[in-house]
Formats: sequence, C-alpha cells, structure tokens
Amino acid sequence: MNTKKILYVAIPVVLLLVLYLFFAKEETDYTHIMVNVQRGTFNSVVFSSGQLESEKSESIDIPEKLKDRNLRIYELAITDMIDEGTWVDSGDYVATLDHKAVEEQIKLAQDEMEKTLSEYEDGKIDSNLTLSNQRDVIVNAQLDMAEKKIIMEESIYESPSIQKKAGMDSDKAARKLEQEKRAYVLKTQQEENRVQRKYINYRQVLERSQELDKLFNSLEVRAPKAGILTYLKFPWGEIMKTGSKVGVYNSTIAKIPEMTNLISRTYINEIDISKIKIGQKVKLGIDAFPDKQLNGEVLTVANIGQAMPNSDAKVFEVKIKIYGVDKDLKPAMTTSNGIESGTFADTIMVASDAVFENDSLKYVYTGLKSPVKQIVWLGDENENHVLIKKGLKAGDVVWLTEPENAVELHYQGIEIYSEMKKEKENTKIVAEKERDEMMKKQQQSVIVPVAVSGTLKLKAARLNDVPQK
Repeated sequence: MNTKKILYVAIPVVLLLVLYLFFAKEETDYTHIMVNVQRGTFNSVVFSSGQLESEKSESIDIPEKLKDRNLRIYELAITDMIDEGTWVDSGDYVATLDHKAVEEQIKLAQDEMEKTLSEYEDGKIDSNLTLSNQRDVIVNAQLDMAEKKIIMEESIYESPSIQKKAGMDSDKAARKLEQEKRAYVLKTQQEENRVQRKYINYRQVLERSQELDKLFNSLEVRAPKAGILTYLKFPWGEIMKTGSKVGVYNSTIAKIPEMTNLISRTYINEIDISKIKIGQKVKLGIDAFPDKQLNGEVLTVANIGQAMPNSDAKVFEVKIKIYGVDKDLKPAMTTSNGIESGTFADTIMVASDAVFENDSLKYVYTGLKSPVKQIVWLGDENENHVLIKKGLKAGDVVWLTEPENAVELHYQGIEIYSEMKKEKENTKIVAEKERDEMMKKQQQSVIVPVAVSGTLKLKAARLNDVPQK
C-alpha cells in the first residue's frame, strides 16, 4: 500500500521534471537562431538620412536701399518675422528690420547736414569778404598808378635822375596793378572751388538723409510671390530668424520654395562616398508618411568634405533629385535614402544581424555546437545582407545571437585582421604619395617673362629651367 502511494507521488514529479527539461531545451534552442552563409547576386545600397528642399526657390531679400553703401549701414537685425511654414501671398508681410538703428543714423545725418549747411553759408560770406578786400586792393593800385603817372609827367622839368626815378615808380605801380588783377582772378576761382566743395558736402549729406528716410519707410519686408515661407539655413547649422543680422554681404532673409522641383540634401561619410556617383538610382521614404515610397537619382556629389560638429569625421554633401510631384510633401521633411551603388554577381553574403563588432574587430559566431569568434573582412552592405571578402565560405553556419559564453570564446582569423590593417596602411601611403606628386607638379610649373624681338612674352617653364643669376 505504501509502495503505491509512493508511486502515485513520484510519477507526476518525474513527468513534470521531464516536461520542464524538454521545454527548457526547446526555449534555449529557440533563442540561438542560426543562418547559413549564402552565395548569389548582391545589390549594394548606401543608406542615409536627408532633408527635403526645393531645387529652385525665390529669395526674399533685404530692401534695395539697404544695399546702398553711401548710407553707411552695413547690417540690421531682424526684429520680427512670421513663423516658418506660413503660407504667404504676393505682397504679404514677412519680416521687420530694426527701425532704431536707422533712426540713429537719420539723427546723425541731420546733425551733420546742419553742420555742413552752416559751413556752406559761412564759406559764401568769407568768400565775399575776401573778394571784396581784393577789389579794394585793385582800386588802390589803380589810384597809386595814376598818381605815379602824374608825377612822371611833371618830372620833365626836373633833372634826368628825377625823371628816371619817376618813370620807374610809374612802371612799378603799373606792374602792381596787373599783379593784383591776376590775383583777383585766381582768388575768385579759389573761393568758388572752396564754396563748391562745401556745397557738395552739404548735398551729399542731404541726399543721404533723404535716402535714410526712404529706407526707414521700407523696413517692412514683403513676399515677392505666393508660397510657403522657409527660413534660410546656413551650411554650418545656423538659421536666419528673429534677432539675426542681415546686410550687404548677407542679403537673404527667407525663401519661398518651388514645390514642383524637390531634392533631398544628405551627407555621406568619407568611407562610402567613393561608391556614390551622379545618376545612381535612389529609393526614398518619408518619415512623416511611412507608406509613401519615392524614386529619384543622385544629382550632385560634393568634391570637398566638411567636418561634422564635435567630431573628426568628414562628410560629403549629396543632392538627390526626386521624381514626380506630391502635394503632401513639405520643405524640411526628413527622408530615408537608399542609394543603389552597385550590383555584385556570384558573391558571398551573410545576414547583417550575424555580424558583431568591438572597438577594432568585426566577427561572427560560427559553428553548431561549439561556436567560435570568426574575424571577417566585410564589403558593401544593403538593408539585409553584407558582403564577405574573407573569413567565411558558402554554407557556413553563423549565429544571429550571441552565445551565453561569448566572453570566453577565442578569436579565429587574426591573420585576416592583420591583412586588413596592412591594406589600410598601404592605401594611406599611396594616397599621400599621389597628393605629394600632384603638389610637386603644381610647384614646378611657373610663369616667367621672356623677351622676344623687343616684346615681352610669357613662357611656361619649370623651376630648374629658370636661368640663375
């Protein structure tokens, strides 16, 4: 009886233990998913995030009067501007520029105008006094000459010496009169020029004051055409907004894009930029409309990279032309770009999720029961797979999840990492050598003057061909 009771208790316990071990084994196997390395055709895709922009847009610029250098106002602050994305019609209000700065210039111009006007009036009075005095001098010279002439005529009854002295005094008085007349002509011209300069100064200040008044009345900026207003964005990340400065060298306040010609502006890292070529097909997604799928092609690729903020990495600007017209699209929407950079036939590939990495190595876990960390040399990738240059062969089994003892596993294929490192160094050396040779060729070619048949001609020569003195 006791034996039966023991069996009744032991059998369910054993069954429960068997079921637990069975399902626990199935769960463990489920978490360790494995896939095979494949061989086939591979489509390389470079992914990036971009932003919608209009290929063509109408600029909203500062008033034309502000571009006049004679006003001596080189920049003004934007004191008010409507929100980005606002629909505006032609002639609608867009922004206001700083009135106070113009008012200060108007006040200074008025003060300067009063000063120059006073100088002009004083100049006319001074000129009149100067010329009046000169006319008096001429009259006195005429009287003196007449007096000397009478004395000379009366000296005929005197001795020869007195007659000679009287004649000399008369000639001297005549010369003095001619000198004063010539001096009067020169002083008249001098005073006219002086007064004219003062008048010109006054007119310049008066015209500047009038132009400042016109500028003051045109500080409200309005839209030149109908459309959606977008703020001006600079390459370094800043945005033209309320408080920003505009002027002669930075005249655009905002833009009105033409929504029938859209592009996606994106930035590709320096590792992938060599894969990007003009004309390559692109598939685009819109983050705001996940169901939309657009097509396009690479329009331009920048030749010079730019540094990313707070990083040593370089990126290159790429513009993607979007086919068709979609009324739902708006400027500055985020796009997901997939640039089809090439197709590779009969190549080895593996699922992207099977590749793991640390600071310097990329590896996979291969093997059914006793996995190892196999270092791999990767090539291009797309949304699902990555090319394998070295480290795996078709049919190998790789893990999509890390084994429980991943930390304890050893690396295989260290020689692959050494080969990758060596090739990277060789590529760097070749690039530096090509750059040095190009700079050397540029420095060797100079322009030196060569005289031929009495004329001076320019001749291209190398530095070592230039004659040494």
